[in-house]
Amino acid sequence: MSTLSPHLPPPRPPAWAVPLAAVEIDAVSAVFAAGAALATLDPLVRAEAPFAGAWRQRLALKAAGASAQGRAGEEAALRDALALTRAGADPGPAGRAYDAWRALARRGPLRLPEIAAGFGAAPADLPALTSAFEAALRANAVAPLAAASAARAFFAAAPRAPALAFAVADAVLAARLGWRTPTPLLALEIGRARPDHPAWSALCAAAYARAAARACDLHAELARAAARLAEVAPKLRAKGAAGALAALLDADAVSAAMEIKGLSERGLRRLFDRLVALGAARELTGRPTFRLYGL
Repeated sequence: MSTLSPHLPPPRPPAWAVPLAAVEIDAVSAVFAAGAALATLDPLVRAEAPFAGAWRQRLALKAAGASAQGRAGEEAALRDALALTRAGADPGPAGRAYDAWRALARRGPLRLPEIAAGFGAAPADLPALTSAFEAALRANAVAPLAAASAARAFFAAAPRAPALAFAVADAVLAARLGWRTPTPLLALEIGRARPDHPAWSALCAAAYARAAARACDLHAELARAAARLAEVAPKLRAKGAAGALAALLDADAVSAAMEIKGLSERGLRRLFDRLVALGAARELTGRPTFRLYGL
């Protein structure tokens, strides 16, 4: 199930293409580094590995946590905000933003109104946001700079929703690079910088270089986990096990309460716990109840 050869190290940008966050960098050098790092990431994105869904959703979680200023335990709280909220109930502002990040990372056409609303943009902002997005797609600039320009325009149009600017920058980057699905990146490494910063273009490109390296590392981690899942799959006799494995490969986290044909909630919990015991899945909460599982 892995796209990586067991005889080769997983791809990662060279060290010179991953600028340190604390080091000032000019725009030309930053774009050069971003190009090298994104070139390493590009084949992983295009490969659409069996675990690509889980990979993008895990990046969406990390982007949501970083957008929330990286408070301790933020990722776990965001997982719970969606996993433990009843269907149709409001998961709160942070949960809605996380859901918007997940929507960005899902396969299919970009749903700008849905994503903008999730990040807290007002309906009145949508015409300006749509125009800014279309202008960014037409901009005569290399992909990282087009993404930086989009973020600047979105921040100006909806300053109360800064994370939306980062998400749309990722969507523009994906479109300019020919990726079928946006990959959450910018929020992972941009820190507290905002698009109205005078050196925004350089900061944005440097952040993309660092984020691409993180995304490559996470891809390698999940590739190993997916390979282990494939190894143990023949040992599973439970009816519906294939559906449970597919869910693990497509999501950051799943619960035994999800609907899998052929498996009761109790049976699904036993299956997930067995996968954990076999080293083919992880329990993500550390709780005895309301447990969540993932690669």
